[in-house]
Amino acid sequence: MRNFSKNELGGLEIPTKFNHPLDINNKDPEVLKSFLSRMILIRGVEEHIALSRKNGLIRGPVHLGAGQEAIAVGVSKNLRSSDRVFGAHRSHAHLLALNPNFYKLFSEVLGKKTGFSKGMGGSMHLWDKPSGFYGSVPIVSGTVPIAVGAAIAAKFQKNNDVALVYIGDGAMEEGVVHESLNLARIQDAPVIFVVENNLFASHMHISLRQPSNLTSRFAIANHIPHKVVDGNNVIEVSKAAEELINNSRTGDGPGFLELVTYRLYGHVDWRDDVDVGVKRSLEDIDNWKARDPILRLSIAMIDAGIWSTHQEENIKNELNNNIKIAWEKAMNDPYPDKTSILSSVYSNNSVGIN
Repeated sequence: MRNFSKNELGGLEIPTKFNHPLDINNKDPEVLKSFLSRMILIRGVEEHIALSRKNGLIRGPVHLGAGQEAIAVGVSKNLRSSDRVFGAHRSHAHLLALNPNFYKLFSEVLGKKTGFSKGMGGSMHLWDKPSGFYGSVPIVSGTVPIAVGAAIAAKFQKNNDVALVYIGDGAMEEGVVHESLNLARIQDAPVIFVVENNLFASHMHISLRQPSNLTSRFAIANHIPHKVVDGNNVIEVSKAAEELINNSRTGDGPGFLELVTYRLYGHVDWRDDVDVGVKRSLEDIDNWKARDPILRLSIAMIDAGIWSTHQEENIKNELNNNIKIAWEKAMNDPYPDKTSILSSVYSNNSVGIN
């Protein structure tokens, strides 16, 4: 196992560090409550999806980001609906942070026509352009060059919009990412690369794949401004994203935001993935749970007297009830018509198969 320099990620990768409550001094209580409630919503929705997949109610695989909610919530605070946001294959949170309509997400993972992608995409092919979410795909790094193209279009349109793409540390090993970083810099494209560095690509730890656990080194190589932040601290995530996004809007070109985090579930579905030969243990997972972005913000707010366990229980109870109602509704929704197979693939409905 490689021994990385202790200063590469500033200790952010060490499970037992950065587990203290967040510093919320001089922060707007209403913004904090908004952060907390949205993270609780995303966590509750994903936990329900995990259980439903385990019970066989969802037929296709689901890639869950529980534990990483602070990233999508913190970043999205600084976006507007006219921006162009792209996801990857673990993008429930990215979409829900922009549009909390989890009924449509439930419908989509169940393959129902009322879903975000009309039941055609499932968990990994999500789309909600009205909210600024231009799509997610299961192809690792597949949306990265598209995001750069969307940013160049925004630059030509001179509307101060930005493109933003979420990628994992594993995607940094794909050649198209490096081509995209280079093109974005050369064209001064207003695009933000948001790397969710959860230290694992599928089932393999970053120490087995890369000579460094710092993905920002590729931003440095392309002269792209970058920040490395605790991805489980929604306040720091939002602050760093705000600076990079605002700079990009005003003509400074691309930005690169590396957020160190950890997924509580394994690579796919509800399992914890500690028994498939990976450098991952229940002890590590427990230590990362102490760094839970929801827990750390909640404790800080309670200590500051602007939140209470009673308020949190009420929010969770209401959410659980709404999740139950939305799930039952989605379960009873119709599947897409068979005739929609071709019309959803070809722009000309008259096209047939010979």
